[in-house]
Amino acid sequence: MNPKVDFYFDKAVKWQEEIRQLRSIALDCGLAEELKWGCPCYTSPTTEVAKGQRNIVLIHSFKEYCAFLFFKGALLADPNGILIQQTENVQAPRQIRFTNAREIVKMKSVLKAYIFEAIEVEKAGLKVKLKKTSEFKVPAEFKNKLDKSAALKTAFEALTPGRQRAYIFHFSSPKLPKTRESRVESSIKQILKGKGLND
Repeated sequence: MNPKVDFYFDKAVKWQEEIRQLRSIALDCGLAEELKWGCPCYTSPTTEVAKGQRNIVLIHSFKEYCAFLFFKGALLADPNGILIQQTENVQAPRQIRFTNAREIVKMKSVLKAYIFEAIEVEKAGLKVKLKKTSEFKVPAEFKNKLDKSAALKTAFEALTPGRQRAYIFHFSSPKLPKTRESRVESSIKQILKGKGLND
């Protein structure tokens, strides 16, 4: 246990027993405990193929559930069908979600098997084949703007792939066309300045 991570478990109002169970399982698998992105993150030691500490699984909690997040969950076999893709745009990570401590206790051996498989994925140096930005569907509301403005198209194409994806996801997520249109309109100046969504 890493004392720097204790606060996460101590401050938890909801899911305290559940996340403590998850912590125990991750540590039983011989992983190192670190604090990353404000959450307990469990890493495996270096290997010849994968140099440096490799992120294996992270514990995080939400209003409706707590979860193990496997960084390369898309590469795991998932014989139990329990891995969840958070949204359609999430490529590599997968979650296993929990709503009570009993189910974690019941699944302990299964969870350990998933962790050990994730460690093997890292040892082998496997990588998730990520989609290119050009493979993501650009929402019609934004495509129309790009087609009408050469300056906007040039500015968008000059952004890094990560910034382009962030805009595409931001524009795509609302269900209502009116909301999508509003998001596009409010972002045009930022794109023309060569800035990302959160710059």
